[in-house]
Amino acid sequence: MPKPDQSSLSSPQPATSERRVLRIATRESPLAMWQAEHVASLLAELTERPIIVPMVSSGDVDMRPIDGKRSVGVFTKRIQQGLIDDEGDVAVHSMKDLPTEPHPDLIMVASPDRETVADCLVSPTGLKLDELRQAARVGTGSRRRAAQLKRLRPDLDVQSIRGNVQTRLQKMRDGEFDAIVLAAAGIERLEMHDLPRVELPLEMMLPAPGQGALAIEVRRNDSWASQIVSQINQPRSHACTLAERTMLADLHGGCLAPIAALATIDRSDKLTLKARVLSLDGKVCLEQSASCAIELDSSDWFDSAQELGKRVSETLIEQGARELIEAAR
Repeated sequence: MPKPDQSSLSSPQPATSERRVLRIATRESPLAMWQAEHVASLLAELTERPIIVPMVSSGDVDMRPIDGKRSVGVFTKRIQQGLIDDEGDVAVHSMKDLPTEPHPDLIMVASPDRETVADCLVSPTGLKLDELRQAARVGTGSRRRAAQLKRLRPDLDVQSIRGNVQTRLQKMRDGEFDAIVLAAAGIERLEMHDLPRVELPLEMMLPAPGQGALAIEVRRNDSWASQIVSQINQPRSHACTLAERTMLADLHGGCLAPIAALATIDRSDKLTLKARVLSLDGKVCLEQSASCAIELDSSDWFDSAQELGKRVSETLIEQGARELIEAAR
């Protein structure tokens, strides 16, 4: 993962002699549009309010289960291509959907404040996990979630589910599933406050690397956009997700393997990364955690976060993580 120009992450607002209005490329699902509008609001404090350019990704129209042939970048490639083709200037992604292998023509310059990282069990009556009936049908599009559910409740019939939040909820209401698992961040962003749900504790359901965070890309050669957009970067969010995604990249896990991770920074500026790699059936679970000091006011935080991610991945590899990941492909 390339190190960005640290000066661009804290530079003063550039002159606006170009009189450009930034164009934000995004998927057109309700959640993606919310994310784009949120970023537009942040940028409107620095320059003219950007315009939103909705685009349709392959992951939005192809409802087949995501497998080894259809995995990396199904939600991001169309948006990235839009920047390359000059249909937009800024790409807004859910961090967990962004491939760890950077695009040679694009650079991620900002990650704003992170939303909650938890997952929620959603059911018609808001049941807890241990209250679901024997062999209940639970829908999720994530192998990470499926493996952790099976680890906790081997009896569950965990099935693949696709579509945006609204589509998944309708499938549950139509009786296809007894419950589904959704990211709490999406529920909060869509203001579904009355949705019957139970937040799954982190010790039960560790999130995906980058979950709850946004990743904002611009063209690598667009210095004006880079200088503007980099000002909404939050080093705390960026450092935590960088540690998680470095670990994921070193494991060559992609978005398919049952890999979970969460990095946090405490009040004493200690960065801690906890990671989990599972077999598809949840019967094998490797866990590792490590910590390091981090100085967010210094330019060294990027290297510290990367080094921590690499340290955790090396230990997991020694424990047999690569074999579990290969078996999941």
